[in-house]
Amino acid sequence: MNNRLRVLRAEHQWSQQDLAERLGVSRQSVNAIETGKYDPSLPLAFRIADVFALPIEAIFLRE
Repeated sequence: MNNRLRVLRAEHQWSQQDLAERLGVSRQSVNAIETGKYDPSLPLAFRIADVFALPIEAIFLRE
C-alpha cells in the first residue's frame, strides 16, 4: 500500500523514532510501513491518522 508517511513525518520534523514512540511501535515498524514492506493493521492506521490529525485516506493511497 502506498502512503505519505515519510512526507508527513518530515513536515513535522520527526525522526522515525519520534513517530514510533508516538504510535507505540518500533522504529523498524515505522520504516517498514514507509517503505511499503508492511501494511499496518487497521487500529494502527487509525493511530497514525490521529497523530497527524488527518483522515486515513489522506495518508494511505490506493495503488
